[in-house]
Amino acid sequence: MATTSVTPTELDRDRCGSEEENHGVETEESSQPHSAGPATAVNSGHSRISKLPLARIKALMKTDPDVSLASQESVFIIAKATELFVEMIAKDALVYAQQGKRKTLQRKDLDNAIEAIDEFAFLEGTLD
Repeated sequence: MATTSVTPTELDRDRCGSEEENHGVETEESSQPHSAGPATAVNSGHSRISKLPLARIKALMKTDPDVSLASQESVFIIAKATELFVEMIAKDALVYAQQGKRKTLQRKDLDNAIEAIDEFAFLEGTLD
């Protein structure tokens, strides 16, 4: 499956902040193979292993009344699982955007991916 680089619009840059604020966001070129694990962060010049803020994930985990303590390992695993989930649903939604001859993902692309792919059945009705 070929990957397509999707660039943010001017509005997205204003909404998301400057590139200095988004230092954890990594761009990926389709000509380079993507490897998993800590070596990816070192090879790409980023010092962070996780792309998501671990402190925020830990705070979200603690909002669950059943969670009183969360180890760093468990927070990291949740962060990695979240990254993989977002990557998977975004790639599937990108297929629908490309079918519509667009490079920008829209909500309807996510809705189409959720409806068409059985693995996302648990999300049906949540984006209303």
